[in-house]
Amino acid sequence: MTESEYIQVTDALFHKLEHDLEAADLDYELAAGGILEIEFDNGSKIIINRQTPMREIWVAAKSGGFHYRWQDGAWHDTRGGGELYDTLSTMASSQAGRTVALNGEPS
Repeated sequence: MTESEYIQVTDALFHKLEHDLEAADLDYELAAGGILEIEFDNGSKIIINRQTPMREIWVAAKSGGFHYRWQDGAWHDTRGGGELYDTLSTMASSQAGRTVALNGEPS
């Protein structure tokens, strides 16, 4: 994947996440450079950021740190193979104390 392809795919990811987070009524901030911080009522956060040199998305949450790589049309965990939206839904639900569904479907 070229850098411009990576930027295009991650731009789409962040745009979709913003839409899903608004729909889920979660507080978030998207900073320049591709850093998305989701803040929960209990003060915990999930931080999602671009790692352009590695062509990965990195996620930091209470449950740990995860690296995702674009494969077969989706972001997959480099260790466990889990899909990004599924994992983020689980993490966000745990930290929010309620069900949060981030479906990854185009808006």
